[in-house]
Amino acid sequence: MKLSFHGHSIVMIETNGKKILIDPFISGNNQTDLDAGKVECDVILLTHGHNDHVGDTVEIAKRNDALVVATADLATYLGWQGVNVHPMNIGGAYEFDFGKVKLTQAFHSSHYTEDENKNIVYTGMPTGILFTAEGKTIYHLGDTGLFSDLKMIGEMNDIDLAFIPIGDNFTMGPEDAAVAAEWVGAKTVVPIHYNTFPVIEQDPNQFVQLLKEGIEGKVLKAGESITL
Repeated sequence: MKLSFHGHSIVMIETNGKKILIDPFISGNNQTDLDAGKVECDVILLTHGHNDHVGDTVEIAKRNDALVVATADLATYLGWQGVNVHPMNIGGAYEFDFGKVKLTQAFHSSHYTEDENKNIVYTGMPTGILFTAEGKTIYHLGDTGLFSDLKMIGEMNDIDLAFIPIGDNFTMGPEDAAVAAEWVGAKTVVPIHYNTFPVIEQDPNQFVQLLKEGIEGKVLKAGESITL
């Protein structure tokens, strides 16, 4: 399984002959190496409905005939845009041909802003994503603050790699993210959701330095990958 980071919260998973893209905020993202008009994928997984996570989902999904997996509220809205969707909800899991997806809770908010008329569309609860394939479990925490049930998630799952937000202001900062890394019990953690906007500027190496002994922290530049 190959996992690559592409700035902000974008992660690409390549497994079982499929490319799975998480939170494809590409247009307007000065941290990414991707081109929304060229990126290829079979599946898009979304953590929540904010514009900096939904991003270019509709364009990419239509061009690639990709399946979009999201909460029922967000999936309904995207379905209205002509996208092929699979709705889920927190606590639910589904075994797809490319791997198993389970949505976890996250403490954040979730809405989509239609820029052309300034309408705000409520898109359900925010989530994290547990993804399992090839005997490995990946946890993308989405946008969240620190909450104690992360311990339970860590106890119930053998997590190989976790993508953890560190930007502060809208999510956990480095200190809380280091605690989250300990609680989820991942063997390796990668910081995400930082430096895209001035209010979330952080030094990812500081986060790595805060990690407890035994947790490997890897700072990935856009386009860099890990193979599990």
